[in-house]
Amino acid sequence: MSIKSDHWIRRMADAQCMIEPFEPGQIRSVNGEKIVSYGTSSYGYDVRCANEFKIFTNINSTIVDPKNFDEKSFVDFKGDVCIIPPNSFALARTVEYFRIPRSTLVVCLGKSTYARCGIIVNVTPLEPEWEGHVTLEFSNTTTLPAKIYANEGVAQMLFFESDEVCSTSYKDRGGKYQGQTGVTLPKT
Repeated sequence: MSIKSDHWIRRMADAQCMIEPFEPGQIRSVNGEKIVSYGTSSYGYDVRCANEFKIFTNINSTIVDPKNFDEKSFVDFKGDVCIIPPNSFALARTVEYFRIPRSTLVVCLGKSTYARCGIIVNVTPLEPEWEGHVTLEFSNTTTLPAKIYANEGVAQMLFFESDEVCSTSYKDRGGKYQGQTGVTLPKT
């Protein structure tokens, strides 16, 4: 298995519509205003956060249970900036829609700009032949409110290609998150 370079990412984005919309370069400013960068990097792709958020709330005193998830645990918010309360959590989704090739596994890491502010980005691996908008999980580990900027970079995707294709892909298994759009809550 090998990590793939910017050349491979550009080729796959073009030939197989692996990432839509796709930015072949690294965007660091918009209309002269500095932003958290997104687009193709040396060995990955920096994704953007869409403007749809689900912010964790404890006003309903529910228990977070992945087997019986209560949608009242989140408040829906749409906007250019999401404020995550101290020691809290929010879900969002990528602007980009992904179609992962059968021989590829994608791992996501948070961007250092957010990590240095105490904001942790978690995404589970994108398995071979998975497709959809990626649901992003943001944890604010600080005792202060934290901002997440929509339409700016939030995490980096690293692409690993195997020497051989897997015998059973996510699509073959009928994975429960296949083709997801919008911010997707836990399913069992």
